Amino acid sequence: MNILSQTLMATLALMSIGISMADDGVESKGLLLDLDASKGVKLEDGDRVVSWANQAPGKTARQFVKQDGGRKQQGSGRPTLKKDVRALNGHATLVFRQQELVNMDEDAFDSLTQGKGCTWISVMAVYEQRVGVKDVNSFFGNLRNGGKYEGLWGCLDDDNTLWQGARNGLTFGRFDHNNPKVVGPKLETRKYYIIAGRLAAGTGTVKMELFVNSANPVGAGMFPVKADANPSKMAIGQERDAVEHPGKESFDGEIARFLIYQLPLSDVELGGVIKTLASSYGIALKPTQKD
Repeated sequence: MNILSQTLMATLALMSIGISMADDGVESKGLLLDLDASKGVKLEDGDRVVSWANQAPGKTARQFVKQDGGRKQQGSGRPTLKKDVRALNGHATLVFRQQELVNMDEDAFDSLTQGKGCTWISVMAVYEQRVGVKDVNSFFGNLRNGGKYEGLWGCLDDDNTLWQGARNGLTFGRFDHNNPKVVGPKLETRKYYIIAGRLAAGTGTVKMELFVNSANPVGAGMFPVKADANPSKMAIGQERDAVEHPGKESFDGEIARFLIYQLPLSDVELGGVIKTLASSYGIALKPTQKD
């Protein structure tokens, strides 16, 4: 059998079991968001980012854009682009200093916490955090701007202890049964990691897990899904489109890649994406990485 025939058979085999891949080999089944700092970034005033384009297929959530609302100094909420990062095999990264980019589609990410489940994955580094709201330094979130703030978010404590949370809107409290906080390890500053979170599908109480450089969870908790909860716009760099106090719950650090799947990836699928990203970005994985 020649090489062409072998390649064709391998492609058909992947199609037959429902596996699809993006251009760089990252799993694309269920991929809702793919923000890549080496692609789709528009700049103004030198290296300041005015928009970041979604590379995933589809018509929803196409652009994440600067948000001047609520800021005393116009343009101060824009992250900066850092090109050709040696530690990332030459990939670019966006530097956030209590700044954010927001997708203005109000409903594009609602289903993630309404029962579909999801997986998010970030190639990122953290800096020393500047305290705004204590132990809330968010690198993404689609919490509703008002009400009981339902939605999904990924955060750091002030000492860079990693955590993720979800809110269903049934109660209002920083953390309780309806607003769980799943805690992971303390991250080293200026070191690049592959961080992921997974929320199981279903409309009952489902598992929420956190991962660092491995498909083995570093933290887990339970989340009671409310199917008619109403999350909001997705923000990268903070927990929501917080126009009343921008930057107060934002993180300091870098994001080179950010993915969201609108389904919970299996252990094998998640491990495959982590390995692919690790190879592409030059990030060493833990020896416990699942095959």
